[in-house]
Amino acid sequence: MSDLLPSDSPLGRPSAQPERVDAALLCPLPRAPARQALGWAGAPPFVGADLWTAYELSWLNPRGKPQLAIAELTVPCDSPHLVESKSLKLYLNGYANERFADAAAVRERIVADLSAALWRGAARPGRVGLRLRTPEQFASLEHGELAGLSLDRLDLECTHTVPAPHLLRADTDAAPVEELLFSDLLRSLCPVTGQPDWGSVQIAYRGPQIDHGGLLAYLVSLRNEASFHEQCVERIYAEIWQRCRPTRLSVLARYTRRGGIDINPWRTSHPQVAPPFRRTARQ
Repeated sequence: MSDLLPSDSPLGRPSAQPERVDAALLCPLPRAPARQALGWAGAPPFVGADLWTAYELSWLNPRGKPQLAIAELTVPCDSPHLVESKSLKLYLNGYANERFADAAAVRERIVADLSAALWRGAARPGRVGLRLRTPEQFASLEHGELAGLSLDRLDLECTHTVPAPHLLRADTDAAPVEELLFSDLLRSLCPVTGQPDWGSVQIAYRGPQIDHGGLLAYLVSLRNEASFHEQCVERIYAEIWQRCRPTRLSVLARYTRRGGIDINPWRTSHPQVAPPFRRTARQ
């Protein structure tokens, strides 16, 4: 089967509620075109994952009583596809009228269907991670804001309304530093509907000190850029990596939820433990 395009997704179209679980509703979109536009013809210079939280998941037990869970999905960034979020919402909605023996059966079905979609056509299929949080566990769910020094403290004029990577600068003559920075001013546009996607971004790096004002102005310049969440984070990572030359870099974005789902892409230059599923106040 040929790769789907964003125009093939259910975004921006009326969608009937599914009566049953149907894996055909999932719309996998190839990661390669956006990465090639950033200059990566082969494997990109990072590892990481897309951390999804689906807050609206329900199914029936064998006696027909509704069950609830919050789904925490970990999608490795080396999967050849991402899944369009509305298609995932429609797919998960199909569980509402299906009977399952227990939560483990639900988990296995979701993992199997999503893994098949994300690694469609791959020579070596992979597997998504999934944790189902039942209502008994809701009280233990973490929340909190991104750590680090806020770039938003800076009072500066922002005049760029299209992506401006030339604003990224680093002091290569000074001693290298290690910093953890964040901004709550991240915004981009859905490439299909044009609707805004709001988020916060955290940047951890080691290397020549990055100019904070230039970095904030650069992030603001993405405000009207049409890009999926995952692609936006990879662009931020790529342009910091190329222009500021850090020896280590990690970029994490936590986007506000849409349709009961939030997406939190994370890219890093070096293997490390993935960020926890800790939602911010806006999520």
